[in-house]
Formats: sequence, C-alpha cells, structure tokens
Amino acid sequence: MSFEIIGFDEAETLLDWNALCEALIQSHKLPKAEIADTFLYRGSDTLLSRAAWIDGLGLATKAATIFPDNPAVNLPMVNGAVNLFSDQDGQLEALIDFHLVTKWKTAGDSLLAAKKLARPDSHNILIVGAGTVGHSLRNAYGAAFPDAHFTIWNRSPDAATKMARAFPDTTATIDLESAVRGADIVTSATMTTAPLIKGDWMQAGQHIDLIGAYRPDMREVDDAALKRARIFVDSIDTTIGHIGELMIPMASGVITRDDVIADYYDLATGPFKRNNDAEITLFKNGGGAHLDLMVSRYILDAWRAR
Repeated sequence: MSFEIIGFDEAETLLDWNALCEALIQSHKLPKAEIADTFLYRGSDTLLSRAAWIDGLGLATKAATIFPDNPAVNLPMVNGAVNLFSDQDGQLEALIDFHLVTKWKTAGDSLLAAKKLARPDSHNILIVGAGTVGHSLRNAYGAAFPDAHFTIWNRSPDAATKMARAFPDTTATIDLESAVRGADIVTSATMTTAPLIKGDWMQAGQHIDLIGAYRPDMREVDDAALKRARIFVDSIDTTIGHIGELMIPMASGVITRDDVIADYYDLATGPFKRNNDAEITLFKNGGGAHLDLMVSRYILDAWRAR
C-alpha cells in the first residue's frame, strides 16, 4: 500500500480559494456526514481527534496535539496531521499537514458563506483579529473580492499595523465601532468571551462572518446583533448546542432554533442566500470534521493533478 505525504509548502501553491469553495458546494450534495470528536487530557496538554465519514467522499481523522508550554522551548503549541482514507476500500490515501488543512478549511468555510450571503459589490471588508486566521482571511477574501479595501482591527494595535503592512490595499484602525459601521463585510476571528461587535453598530446590507468563538463560553457579537440579522451556520449539528455564540442567546430566549435559517446542506435547495440588498446576514463558522474531510479531499485532488 502506498499513500501520499502532503506537506504545507509543497501543496499550498497548488490551491485556489475559489476552487475550494466550489469543491465544498459539491461535497455538500453528498449524503450528510457522520462525525465524532474525542478529547484526551494530561494536565494542560490535549489530544483532540476529529473523525468524519461521507459516503462517496471518504473518511478522515484529524488529530491535533495542544501543548501550551511548547512556545517556551521554541516549539509550536499545536501540531497534528490528517489521515485521509478511501471510501471504496478504507485504505490510507494521504497523510496531510494539519496546519494546511486547518488554514484552508477555516478561511474557506467563511469565504463560501460570504460568496453566497454578502452583496457582490461589497468593497470595504473589516477583519477583526490580526492573528494567523486573520492573515488567512485576508488572502481568502482577497481572492473573491479582488477590488476590495481591507481594514484590520486588533486588541494590540501594533499587530494590526504590522499585518496591514504585509498586504496591499489594507490599513489598520484603532476605532472598531467606526470600522464596523463603515464595512460591507465584517469577518471576526478572536478568542473573546465578551462580545466585541455590537448590533447597534451594524448597517443595512452588511454581512457578518463570525469565526473565533468555538467554546460554550465564547461570543464575538452581542444579543442585538443576532436579533437584527438573518442567521446562517455551516452546520446545524456542529454549532447549535456547542458554541456560545448561539447557545447563550438561545438559553436566555433572545433567539430560538427557528432563527437559524439554513446551513450548507441547504445550498442546493435555496434557503442559504441573501434575499435583498438591505438585510443584514450573519454567518457562524463552526468548523467540523466533515469540513476537514472535504478540504482534505480537495487538497489530495489538487496534489494528484499537479
């Protein structure tokens, strides 16, 4: 048995953000994924394993180790790999770099939603958070909105300034409220538990993309934002009941399950869309092992076609 070993640098030049979005659309036409997560702990260290199986696409396990003390000895905190298996016979087809899959899964997930929900003429894009994901978002959104101007906000202004200097048509700001009010698209990737983005700041026609919150205690927007927007998610199964962005306001009665209009499995039937130029759309990027599988299959296909 032979399988491909796909590293970050060797594969990334083969990938395209818009082509990835199309691959995600096609993958969601297949039967719904079966997914499962497991966590193992030793003190502050964690092993996270995510598994997915999609009939017709294959199987994947994504294993990540999180060792918070590693940076003190100049080692990365997060490491891992994705195992991609054949749907036909279960044989290992590829071992793919964890960081490559995660980068393209996270930003590509949000980009697909923006292509479906944001106004096509969106010109001003605000990125909230200048970390690793923020940089990936600048690349992804830049591919789909090539004429856009980007603004970066970060808790540490120096990080926003440094990021802005690395890209064309990109500036930094220290005024989050004004930046939100002036944006056509707001994409947020922070680790906050206290909402940063206020619904009172949002304007008609905007698209809000939320990435950062992944734990039950995390939120990036307040209740007013959720009440003003039409809400969409990548997967009902991996967001509702799992992530504070929706769990907390549902528990308090601010919104209900019926307020979540659609997920990506509704792309083919129509409800995952903007209805008019005035409405505010809001997308919660929850990730999920099924998306790791879809992206890994896209990466392998691009690798084989090189």
